Amino acid sequence: MSSKTQQVLKNPLVVGLIAIFCCALWGSAFPCIKIGYSLFVIESGDWASQILFAGLRFSVAGVLTIVLGSALSKRILYFKRNSIGYVGALALFQTVLQYVFFYIGLANTTGTKGSIINSAGTFFAVLLACLAVKDEKLSAQKLVGCAIGFAGTVIINLSSASHQEGFSFLGDSFVLLSALSYAVSSVMIKQFSKKENPVTLSGYQFLFGGIVMVIFGYLFGGRISIVSVKGVILLVYLSFLSATAYTLWGIILKYNDVSRVAVFGFMTPVFGCIFSALLLKESIGASAVNTVLALALVSVGIIIVNAKARSKDIKI
Repeated sequence: MSSKTQQVLKNPLVVGLIAIFCCALWGSAFPCIKIGYSLFVIESGDWASQILFAGLRFSVAGVLTIVLGSALSKRILYFKRNSIGYVGALALFQTVLQYVFFYIGLANTTGTKGSIINSAGTFFAVLLACLAVKDEKLSAQKLVGCAIGFAGTVIINLSSASHQEGFSFLGDSFVLLSALSYAVSSVMIKQFSKKENPVTLSGYQFLFGGIVMVIFGYLFGGRISIVSVKGVILLVYLSFLSATAYTLWGIILKYNDVSRVAVFGFMTPVFGCIFSALLLKESIGASAVNTVLALALVSVGIIIVNAKARSKDIKI
């Protein structure tokens, strides 16, 4: 990639627009997965079929990423022999663990409540980046920015969450474990993309991770017996959003600090809440004032984390 393109990908406005686009795609996944369960007649307790469904989604996402990436590069994308460990590790954390926990968890909680819990992944990503990446330091500025951003996601969901059932192990804790897996994979992408094309990493980790999930789900009794045109279209959309969002996310992570990119993740639950209200008719319980306040807080949090740190900024 040319130095000019790299500079563009480091531009705060470009990074912000790409990150927000990715978050909008991920936010739409919350209600679309639930709609997918309905279209394919997958019950909330049928975790094997949920994993099978997820595996099909990511296998298709992998093929889409590799084919489109190869077309854009005008060459067939394949990973180097010494990169197989990188692909395997990403497949485990970014696809298998993250989405096994996510699909089962989301089936046992609401889209809006899952959005709030899933936003913890942004905190985890910032903290892990500061521990694992040499050039990133944990500072008061980053903590304050993350806290303000998280407050925004809570405000837009608070009213709707207040009348929901209490803590669910298979729901809430599994979504939280999914968020942790996402954070680990974010740091991995930053490190691995120094030695391998992020598009290649994204495509093959989806493909291998998806195949593992298909096999695992099928062996444990997962089945998809009812297939409709609407279901296929939805599956293709879910595959497309994964292929697009993770590929773009990986590219901007390669050229920017993890914390400065990860903080945009607070936009995902905001989009998730809005799309859940539009597509699932779930009440977001938020007035127009609360919605604007939530978006303002998330925006302020993003700005604080991305602002150039002063020399006297406190390191923790």
